[in-house]
Amino acid sequence: MPTVDVISLEKKKVGTMDLDDSVFGVKVNIPLVHQVIKAQLAGRRQGTSKTKTKGEVRGGGRKPFKQKGTGNARQGSTRSSINVGGGRTFGPVPRSYEQKTPKEMMRGALRSALSDRLGAKRLLVIDEFSGTSFRTKEWVQIFGKQLGISKALIIDEANLNLERGVRNIPFLKVLKTEGINVYDIVKHQWLVMSKKSVAAIQERLKVES
Repeated sequence: MPTVDVISLEKKKVGTMDLDDSVFGVKVNIPLVHQVIKAQLAGRRQGTSKTKTKGEVRGGGRKPFKQKGTGNARQGSTRSSINVGGGRTFGPVPRSYEQKTPKEMMRGALRSALSDRLGAKRLLVIDEFSGTSFRTKEWVQIFGKQLGISKALIIDEANLNLERGVRNIPFLKVLKTEGINVYDIVKHQWLVMSKKSVAAIQERLKVES
């Protein structure tokens, strides 16, 4: 069973925490992580692109010239896709890009991402993000100088002070425990979690033996 040091915001060790093998000690499945990230990003696409077909473009109701005797190819409408101002053939229409991903695949990819961060020693467990007056500049000081990290994903239980203080810092992102996802873990160099959030995520993702 892997263990990790629990530190304070001053980067002082205050204890250790046992981690579940089935959550933080699995073999990293790169193809699975890639597939889940693709599905996650596809779900963010709006899919609202739309062009008009020949039948939707205004005008063109009358035949432009007679069928025979002109030497030109026959035409039934000036709004054909081969004419300027005509409709578009096989153009985009509103659609959903969402890819259905089984829940167990998403859980498996999340376990792989968490195990990768632990194996790469890019996981920090903080005892608690306490403090009622932490301003943005103080959080910059804490993460930049005291903890010595940048581009970090921070996971904690509902913490309004932390969310407000960090939201304007471009290299930090805060998510609640229930919002943790594979894409954001992979995107950020560091994963910083509170002790409570680690316990909650382990309870959610652990595999019963």
